[in-house]
Amino acid sequence: MKLVAPPGLIRAIDHPVTRRIDERVAARVDERRGTNPLLDRSAYALSEAANHSLLWHGINAVDALVGGPRHRRAALRRSIILGVEQAVVNGPLKSTIERERPLAGPHDHPLRTPVTSSFPSGHASASACAATLLSRDLRMAPLWWGLAAAVAWSRVHVGVHHTSDVVAGAVVGRSLGRVAGLIWPPPRRSR
Repeated sequence: MKLVAPPGLIRAIDHPVTRRIDERVAARVDERRGTNPLLDRSAYALSEAANHSLLWHGINAVDALVGGPRHRRAALRRSIILGVEQAVVNGPLKSTIERERPLAGPHDHPLRTPVTSSFPSGHASASACAATLLSRDLRMAPLWWGLAAAVAWSRVHVGVHHTSDVVAGAVVGRSLGRVAGLIWPPPRRSR
């Protein structure tokens, strides 16, 4: 049984204002792509590092290795939640909306070419979910949200997502991270 997207969501994605924003941002990014080699390399590298949430699982692994027993439990919890989040977003959620990805032309740096629907951005969703969980567990919210924003923006910069895909992905990821925190709270801090 295939899930069907709510008609209101389809109308919002296809709305002229949404399309106009996506087109204007894409045109600006296309003009600038290739003019700053450091920015281009960084965006491609960050986008690749975040494939399959590996960046976030790596952060969890470092926390587990250096943080002690409570950190190990919290890191494992975050990685399990991220795995579930990605299964939901890249499975049933993406299959409900078959949106084509933007065509960014040839890529100057290595980039895995996604074959799934463009909407919503799985990278942005995973990043927002991870930032939500990491901010709660480890504090330093500006660090995690800054990294999440950079990952999300990298997807627009490399040309594999529309801006609206990234915004929707961030909303989905933040929501799933908050719900997961209610269903499976982090381990209590010892005094």
